[in-house]
Amino acid sequence: MSDPGKMKIFVVDDEVFYLNTFEQYIRNLGYEDVSTFENGPDCLNKLQEKPDVVFIDYNMDTFSGYEVLKKIKRFDPNIYVIMISAQNDIKPAVDALKHGAFDYIQKGDSEEDKIKDVLSRVVEVKDLLERSKPGFFKSLFKSS
Repeated sequence: MSDPGKMKIFVVDDEVFYLNTFEQYIRNLGYEDVSTFENGPDCLNKLQEKPDVVFIDYNMDTFSGYEVLKKIKRFDPNIYVIMISAQNDIKPAVDALKHGAFDYIQKGDSEEDKIKDVLSRVVEVKDLLERSKPGFFKSLFKSS
């Protein structure tokens, strides 16, 4: 099982209160490698650091979270992107998921639990993918 504390996580939100709150939630869960960004371009400029997970606010200046999501997925489709928004409308969630977001979290009362849940699921998926790789490669090179 992979060590969740070793994952590199980016948090992007133009509201400093939420940025700091989400960072603290994630650190409280034992994740140590957390970088924060107040806008999409700063996050995009650091993608070469290969984050495992990126939490992005949907409504931001310069680039919207949706635009940042699309650019991240073009850079590396294996980055787990979680969209966070105060929007009550379902359309942003559907659009985000349709374009590759792993999940969508609505800002509200139980954010900490939702962040914990989504990070647990990311760890599970990463573990499943790691365990399935050897079998996949063996089947490619198996002589018939």
